[in-house]
Amino acid sequence: MAQAKNGDKIKVHYTGKFEDGTVFDTSEERGPLEFTIGEGEVIPGFEKSIVGMEVDEKKTVTISPEEAYGPRREELIWERKKSEFPEGITPAVGKQVGVRLNQPDAPLINAIITDVSEDTVTLDANHPLAGKTLVFDIELVGIT
Repeated sequence: MAQAKNGDKIKVHYTGKFEDGTVFDTSEERGPLEFTIGEGEVIPGFEKSIVGMEVDEKKTVTISPEEAYGPRREELIWERKKSEFPEGITPAVGKQVGVRLNQPDAPLINAIITDVSEDTVTLDANHPLAGKTLVFDIELVGIT
């Protein structure tokens, strides 16, 4: 039977969990995830775990932050004065906003508002899964 290898377009069902078993994402409701191995479309640890699998094979893998969304970076957390926010935007914890780092012509990146005080707003541009060890239940359902 064929094994998944670099360059193969594959289909997988997966359930992503934290180490405590809490599910953060699954393909079960929306159908299998399709991607080409080696093209960097998914996190490195997930992609590497598929190589060598056969169709209908299932496995559980644990992926370190370095092979997932990277470590949390403190330089991506900063405070801004409320007065720096554009008119019409009311800062609220949990709200996602586009921000430019350091230069007015820099590309917009997504940040989450993590704290709002009387005068300041704390923003976090880390990926929400940065710094987390992830556990995936994977089933290879197709190689095309």
